[in-house]
Amino acid sequence: MKTSFAGAIPEVMEGNNSTGDTNQAEASPAEVWVVSLRMSSSVAPPETSRWLDGASLDQNQCTFRVWAPFAREIALRIVGQPDQKMYRESDGRFYLTAHARAGDRYFYVVDGQKPLPDPVSRLLPEGVHGPTQIVDPAAFRWTDSAWTGLPLNDYIIYELHTGTFTPQGTFDGVGQRLEYLKQFGITVIELMPVAAFPGERNWGYDGVSPYAVQASYGGPEGLKRLVDAAHRAGIAVILDVVYNHLGHEGNYLGLFGPYFTDRYQTPWGDAINYDGADSDGVRQFFVANALYWIREYHLDGLRLDAVQTIHDQSPRHILGEIQHEVQNLAQTLKRRVGVIAETDENDARLLRAPAAGGYGLDAVWSDDFHHAIHAAMTRESSGYYQDFGKLTQIVRALNEGFVYQGEHFKFWNRERGTPSRGIPLPAHVFCIQNHDQVGNRATGERLTELILPGARKLAAALLILAPETPLIFMGQEYDEAAPFQFFTSYEDADLAKKVSDGRRNDFKDFAWDDVPDPQSAETFTRSRLNWSLATGENEMLRWYRALIQMRKTYVTDSDRTCQARLLAEATIILELPAANPKLLVVANFKPATQEYAIPAGWKLALANHEDGYEVSIWHV
Repeated sequence: MKTSFAGAIPEVMEGNNSTGDTNQAEASPAEVWVVSLRMSSSVAPPETSRWLDGASLDQNQCTFRVWAPFAREIALRIVGQPDQKMYRESDGRFYLTAHARAGDRYFYVVDGQKPLPDPVSRLLPEGVHGPTQIVDPAAFRWTDSAWTGLPLNDYIIYELHTGTFTPQGTFDGVGQRLEYLKQFGITVIELMPVAAFPGERNWGYDGVSPYAVQASYGGPEGLKRLVDAAHRAGIAVILDVVYNHLGHEGNYLGLFGPYFTDRYQTPWGDAINYDGADSDGVRQFFVANALYWIREYHLDGLRLDAVQTIHDQSPRHILGEIQHEVQNLAQTLKRRVGVIAETDENDARLLRAPAAGGYGLDAVWSDDFHHAIHAAMTRESSGYYQDFGKLTQIVRALNEGFVYQGEHFKFWNRERGTPSRGIPLPAHVFCIQNHDQVGNRATGERLTELILPGARKLAAALLILAPETPLIFMGQEYDEAAPFQFFTSYEDADLAKKVSDGRRNDFKDFAWDDVPDPQSAETFTRSRLNWSLATGENEMLRWYRALIQMRKTYVTDSDRTCQARLLAEATIILELPAANPKLLVVANFKPATQEYAIPAGWKLALANHEDGYEVSIWHV
């Protein structure tokens, strides 16, 4: 059966997606984008020299500073000029003030070895092996002075990959879709990593220059244009950052200092040295990086990749230090800034206050909801899905965030998780698709191929209307048919072969012809969104828009709680808030064997009966 918008409230049908107070008068996102493209003039520079190494401009001079505690000597090589010896400071840094200007390119020569890009490069225009280009951070004229960010309760996150989101594969391409995102109801864009990586095609998790904005995406100016325009449209922007490892090709940090340690191992090799000998400079490098994105690019928050692979036995864990310094900066800037961690460990310590022994982060990617929904609807039971598939697990995720809170986890053959008691539900970021859960499949297929439309609509209703923070993966909302596959463009032939062979080995039960080669350009282009599907007639898009409007209307700030329960082993009843419900979701995972009696006074807002799945949404 087709979707029925029975009793839909008028605002839903008209697509009124107001987000409330966005801290300044809003303009059309399309108009904002044009304005931002045209604006670029010098303003007072941000205070960077006191907290950031790299190149700091002052009129026609530039001070270069780099931390290299074990180097005997370092020379500055500005392209086209003779090498200039740098001076050593007592803290292991080398510095030099030289005649240079924005646009000049330079290397560092450490102990007479090969020339290397600056560890604190803002731009690597010739790739990760080429010279650093000096960028004037004050050259961009911001127009978002009235923007103060969004509270976590207002987050409706849209995760996207800059390179495949639009045909252009650039920040400017993303900017041209701001009006669509605004009308759809998105309040937060989450960018997959944009730090410089080898080649021009990559998910971003192989970045090797944490401060450099990928040149092929549009570099620093392109990212600033996007953030500025998003803020003027009332949309926040958060960035996925990788503080657990660096990629292999073009990773020169270890030639400057003790950035890595073999005391711990990660899936990518030696861990980052956060707690060993001479680790103070390493910690400063990554803490300063977090502050750099917020101060210099006006970002509204950070998503920290796979924090369970960060090893730190220091008295103050690096995650707690990052959050402390970020919130101090946010207070100074008078902006709301969020720090969200990804982890598969269900570790409530990440969210608990420092006084309670935690790190005080704002939210975590909470995977259990995804796994429970996915396993229940696809019947997949391999890998970690072997521990999921029961509707009672979906109910527990809705009520408590985590499903596993110390119980035995077969996939690990040990206990997993900690109690989530006392953690606010919005601190759990829920999804039914994301880059990992789609792209780490052998062929990168989406739910569009795995489950029926009625199942997808039911899952979307629980995702969007739960009190937890929802995350939508690009294209999910209109049933994108294109896969999202794993792609790379390494220039190192040996590494490229290892990655292709590794992918083949990961999915050895598949015919190799069925597993896309990460190094193939076709794997990348195959993963681009098909925007011709995202029309006003798209049934799934209309469904998502209606759900988001319901969320903005009824999932209020006053009480972000819920009560979920299972009826007759096939129907999930979700009421929120828990104490005095104003919204009711009835989700039947198969034709109802027991009718649920809707209480008197409730009005039907939305309903869908399709493919053996039924969902109805009621309000008072």
